[in-house]
Amino acid sequence: MKHDFKIIIILVSLFLVAQFIGLSIISILSGKELAFGIQRPEMNKDTSFISLFIIIIIVTIIALIIAHFNAIRLWKIWFFISLVLVLTISLSAFFNQYISFMIAIVGTYFKVVKHNIIIHNISELFIYGGLAALFVPVFSILSISLLLLLIAVYDIIAVWKTKHMIQLAKFQSKLKLFSGLLIPYEKNKTAILGGGDIGFPLLFSGVIIQEVGYIG
Repeated sequence: MKHDFKIIIILVSLFLVAQFIGLSIISILSGKELAFGIQRPEMNKDTSFISLFIIIIIVTIIALIIAHFNAIRLWKIWFFISLVLVLTISLSAFFNQYISFMIAIVGTYFKVVKHNIIIHNISELFIYGGLAALFVPVFSILSISLLLLLIAVYDIIAVWKTKHMIQLAKFQSKLKLFSGLLIPYEKNKTAILGGGDIGFPLLFSGVIIQEVGYIG
């Protein structure tokens, strides 16, 4: 979909802000215990891409089952808990864990229940830093590169062949629960940048910086 140039500039600018915030979060939390003692996964750096890819497939299958049975309440609960967890991790880079948790609860409420577009986009700028802080330490440059390659192939299959990602996107749109940046403009037009397009580049950048010695 084509968008106005100024909308594209806004979307790209928000993407860059999300990357900057994410790298800051990774740097601050590197080597530290996460909020409320949340544990990072223990994986072999050389083979972690296999485990993470399997997890992505399993999560996608669960999401498809929920969408198939139109289990809206279950989806919202899952979405709410996941967002609070990740936002708490992200915000703990800047606040203590209790303040981070309270802000995460309020932000997630306005994102999931009240659907405030401003809160939605602000929270998106922080979410991926929390995820990266969890997973950057379990990757080497080779393993994260292989994961991105697998994700690229999977994306092609999921969108162009099985089309189940389109099904999930429609389900999320119906519920107004979407992982990614949303910029509404004019009448019934919305520019979208999916969460994966923000999160995976951040994960890759975080691993690169970790491996060359600027983090940790």
